[in-house]
Amino acid sequence: MRINDNLTVPVIVQAGQLPWIQSPAAGVDRRMLFRIGDEVARATSIVRYAPHSAFPRHTHGGGEEIVVLDGVFQDEHGDYPAGSYFRNPPGTSHVPASEGGCTIFVRLWQFRDGDRDQIVRRPAEGRQREPRSGAASALELFDDGFENVRFESWMPGSSVTVENARGLEMLVLAGSLSIGDQTLLPQGWVRLPAGQPLRAVCGADGANVWLKDAPLLHPDVCQMP
Repeated sequence: MRINDNLTVPVIVQAGQLPWIQSPAAGVDRRMLFRIGDEVARATSIVRYAPHSAFPRHTHGGGEEIVVLDGVFQDEHGDYPAGSYFRNPPGTSHVPASEGGCTIFVRLWQFRDGDRDQIVRRPAEGRQREPRSGAASALELFDDGFENVRFESWMPGSSVTVENARGLEMLVLAGSLSIGDQTLLPQGWVRLPAGQPLRAVCGADGANVWLKDAPLLHPDVCQMP
């Protein structure tokens, strides 16, 4: 399966309008944004867990990066409410589940081969950074010199430009923004190749976004089996 696999072109998807596709686990559905592969895949998805659902134990051969969008995501290590961010590097394993139901944004098999940092940021945890023009706040979640990951809050009606030297990926968490003639609501996803800056105009309620500044595929990305 191949979805939005051409990394040389910009992609804008209003994921909230995509159909839910059932996964192999009962009660776990997906909206697929990027995918190369079948069940073992280099993938970016929105995943919805119904109440009392779980996914079988699995090992992250290529790493897993997650943002909890709503509800409470759980595994045997703890509970992660909406606004949590974590990175499970290659070799880690868990049994993901949700007692009350939740929605997450997840990236699989996109870690660098040498990335072994396991990071858990619960809501509001991270390092405050100087916000860019048009932003009210910027919370740095992760930076290892190869990629920078943030939550940013952009002000109502503001015009925001994000320069893009390495590659850029963004997910709208709340509010709305426009890029050209396209309006993005929560679960709106953008991926831009290096050299193409992001220029957005925020709606009346502003916008909260997850933002990753990194190569769209690291040169030393973990190799799939």
